[in-house]
Amino acid sequence: MPNMALKKNKMPVQPPQVRNRNFSEVALGYTEEQAVDEAARCLNCKNKPCVSGCPVAIDIPAFIGRIRERDFEGAYQILHQQSSLPAVCGRVCPQETQCESKCVRGIKGEPVAIGRLERFAADWHMSHCKEAPQPAAGNGRKVAVVGAGPSGLTCAGDLQKAGYAVTIFEALHTAGGVLVYGIPEFRLPKAIVRQEIDNLKALGVKIETNVIIGRTITIDDLFEDGFEAIFIGSGAGLPRFMNIPGENLKGVYSANEFLTRTNLMKAYEEGSPTPIQRAKKVAVVGGGNVAMDAARCAKRLGAEEVHIVYRRSEKEMPARLEEVEHAKEEGILFDTLTNPTEIVGDDHKFVRGMKCVRMELGEPDASGRRRPVEKPGSAFVMDLDCVIMSIGTSPNPLIRNTTKGLDTNAHGCIIARGDGLTSREGIYAGGDAVTGAATVILAMGAGKTAAQAIDEYLRSL
Repeated sequence: MPNMALKKNKMPVQPPQVRNRNFSEVALGYTEEQAVDEAARCLNCKNKPCVSGCPVAIDIPAFIGRIRERDFEGAYQILHQQSSLPAVCGRVCPQETQCESKCVRGIKGEPVAIGRLERFAADWHMSHCKEAPQPAAGNGRKVAVVGAGPSGLTCAGDLQKAGYAVTIFEALHTAGGVLVYGIPEFRLPKAIVRQEIDNLKALGVKIETNVIIGRTITIDDLFEDGFEAIFIGSGAGLPRFMNIPGENLKGVYSANEFLTRTNLMKAYEEGSPTPIQRAKKVAVVGGGNVAMDAARCAKRLGAEEVHIVYRRSEKEMPARLEEVEHAKEEGILFDTLTNPTEIVGDDHKFVRGMKCVRMELGEPDASGRRRPVEKPGSAFVMDLDCVIMSIGTSPNPLIRNTTKGLDTNAHGCIIARGDGLTSREGIYAGGDAVTGAATVILAMGAGKTAAQAIDEYLRSL
């Protein structure tokens, strides 16, 4: 019989005042009984509306049905047919605006907890099945992938399964892209990322780290080395700033730098050689998931007071509702309808405060959100010793500046068709390098689409 409960099974979590002082995972995962009970809420709709909300088109009712039958490995295998990183997606994908937003159970209650069930199946597989994937039979043809983030890893995995010899070129010293440098350990344990990457290596994917495309080697060099097609999934790691006075003071970080030092370089560990300021009063400027990550990391690094400063209201915040709720539970303060105008320093060039003005919402702008307008006479100063700018990123210009004939738009993003093909034959692109900063699952979807297009292209030669 279906479970007609109106609410999802609650996710077990660490208590807020315990977790905000450690970097262990916040969400603890469903037990087998919780997963089976939640799976029973799925009505197994014939037209599968949830699948239409999934960028990689997972057969959601099918994998949930296997969980309901307690065939947990079978559930994982269905997931793995379409997703190279199910343990990652189950943790960081915005299911509430994608697959779960299409679930019919959400009409009169809460939708089925699709993301939590995906995580459960992937974690069960990781803890119970130790056999490495078997390499696919090769076809003797080579494809290069630039960037070992979600888009590149997905593209590489699909092409390797299709028989191509795939090499990923990664600029950092470790693979994973935003999964390792951007998303904190307490949201996505790095051991899970490593295991997913190890599975790709077992398939035969080669990963070369510390290779900066455009410096160490160029796109054209890769073609000369025998690669017949190239996928660019280099992400969007160039931070943006507000260009207000004081942004060059000591104690001002981009969110990318702050999170990279914290997550990739483990600045939170005792004796870590990575320098990072242990500030007492921190402001994070921005309202997205990255801003929430930076604020929650600052709290865990010992800050007594952490503020989210956002120029619109909380309703307009692009961050996931779950991340906002977790941040509030952990003691993060929200200063909405507030906009910085200057960062104030002392005689030694250290941050000592931030001048701000209060805002109110006017008419909608091009994005459809109401435009913030300054309130006259509302200026004030926040007492701070650290400011983290989290107002977006754009692609690094290195690849476009060293690759002739590769068209980009005004924002520096590579222009690509729906299948990922760029302005140059044999070069495909996807993920944040094309769209600007977006979600992990959208980047994976782009990598998957491009892999299919590359396969069709090479078969046609």
